Amino acid sequence: MRDLAGGFGHLLAGQRWVFRHGRWLGFGLLPGLLALVLYAGALIGLGYGADDLTAWATPFADDWSAPWLGLFRGFLTALVFCLGLFVAVITFTAVTLLIGQPFYESLSEQVDRSVGGEAPESGLSLARELWISARDSVKVLVRVLLYGVLLFALGFIPVVGQTVIPAIGFCVSGYFLTEELTAVALQRREVELKDRLALLRERRAMVLGFGVPLVLAFLVPLVAVFLMPGAVAGATLMVRELRGEDEERADGDGDGDRAEGPADGTARQERPGQHGHPAPQQPAPQQPSPYSGPYAAGPRHPAPQQNPYAQ
Repeated sequence: MRDLAGGFGHLLAGQRWVFRHGRWLGFGLLPGLLALVLYAGALIGLGYGADDLTAWATPFADDWSAPWLGLFRGFLTALVFCLGLFVAVITFTAVTLLIGQPFYESLSEQVDRSVGGEAPESGLSLARELWISARDSVKVLVRVLLYGVLLFALGFIPVVGQTVIPAIGFCVSGYFLTEELTAVALQRREVELKDRLALLRERRAMVLGFGVPLVLAFLVPLVAVFLMPGAVAGATLMVRELRGEDEERADGDGDGDRAEGPADGTARQERPGQHGHPAPQQPAPQQPSPYSGPYAAGPRHPAPQQNPYAQ
């Protein structure tokens, strides 16, 4: 539960970061808007052609009587559209990141600098980075399609197919969506795809806490466009925690400030003025008081002389 809340916290932190840096938010909308136009056209076409696709795929049901034919094909049409929407949610991020690769990489670097003071760089050319990103996205898409086909088949199970399977589908979508977003920061750190997946598996609850709310938000039209820059920023922050970079930085700062004690292990006495603290003011030396000696009880008189003529 702690990791689940932590993943959602990174998502919110990323959105806050881009809203505090409005220039990055403005530039980040352009790749998302272009990808949104492409996907809107594809989904509209699927919506118009899904019933024909279902009828073509189920010729054995042509002789069924009403209302079973309509219910059966209507259910399959809805599943086909949901499958298309499922694939669109996953691939939207990959396509948007591919379109806006130079920008999102710069945004991720800026997040690293603002938090850690340094930004790892892969040292690869832009063409090479685009090729690696496209290649890894295709590999992830193959995994998503395999899960999608399996979930589509399980959707025919009564009750379970309409309740449990959609929930699992959202979790799968959120997991691979997070993989696509964290790839921006992890590729700069030269982490391969198999190692990225292994890293995400170690903190699966955090990954779901980050990705599932984002998938649900992406179902709302236009929301995905506005959330993409913040999602990249939040994924960068989460990568820093997954790799323990913030902890290493904190430990390094602490080692630099820690006072070194003697070799015998005894505590070292801190000098005045050490670690930026002002030295205590010492009182100026005072002149010895002329009256500091013992005080005589009265004026000093000469000792009485003995009279030699006294009897």
